[in-house]
Amino acid sequence: MEKKLKKLSKRVNFFLNRYLSKFNSTELVVPMKYGLFPGGKKIRSKIIFDIGKIFKVKKKDLIVLAASVETIHAYSLIHDDLPCMDDDSLRRGKLSTHIKFGESTAILAGNSLLTTAFEILSDKSFKVEDKIKSNLINFLSRCSGQIGIAGGQYLDLSYEKKKVSLQKIINMELKKTGKLFEFCCVAPLIIKKNKNDLNSFSKLGKDIGLLFQIVDDLIDFKGKTKSAGKKTKKDFKRGKATIISLLGYENTVKYVNKLKQNIFNNLKMHSNKANQLRETIEFITERKK
Repeated sequence: MEKKLKKLSKRVNFFLNRYLSKFNSTELVVPMKYGLFPGGKKIRSKIIFDIGKIFKVKKKDLIVLAASVETIHAYSLIHDDLPCMDDDSLRRGKLSTHIKFGESTAILAGNSLLTTAFEILSDKSFKVEDKIKSNLINFLSRCSGQIGIAGGQYLDLSYEKKKVSLQKIINMELKKTGKLFEFCCVAPLIIKKNKNDLNSFSKLGKDIGLLFQIVDDLIDFKGKTKSAGKKTKKDFKRGKATIISLLGYENTVKYVNKLKQNIFNNLKMHSNKANQLRETIEFITERKK
């Protein structure tokens, strides 16, 4: 699995580096690239390719989708690390962007990565129908804004040091993380004009995103800073509202395993076509160990 992720990461990063090279004369490209590369394990990109395999989407189109998602993800991490947000000095095994370049530059680099996602999707080199481009841009906008990543981060900060219900925590994590995974699962279907499976894969994306976020919380709870590439045990210190804070570690692990099984059950109808997606989901779950 690690080899597959490295191979995919290399392809996506090559695309992004070539795309951003058009703007090398602008000063913000350096901090943008710093926050974007090497870019973690590319789990979101892998999900896009796994779904693309099920529905036979062209790889050149999947690369464009993956690149747009990775710039959105990088933007969100740069902003999450800011002192006014989660105040993290380490990200992906190196200094956070605001520590390296300063807060104002980090904000502007994050903003620029956000808009780059929509530049990529609207670029004339992306050879899909204009209506499909419009639908993709509209959907990714919603997944990134107040009903998605930004709204989820707002709730995450608002819930600190408060007693919050399980449903509210789940809703927060679905916005903060689940919405972008939802785009990863639905975008290939938008390209194929497949309306019949949109609802089921929308739910699938949310479930995978929730699974990913809970496992991330488990890593923060018990993981080591060196292996995680970021400071761990910070959720407890900040009084973050997580499923772990509500149910405890062992019950949260059980919750993860049950959620994973539900995802697998929903994939049965796709038989062997979904084997790579199952492998990715298994990899996501195993990160907690």
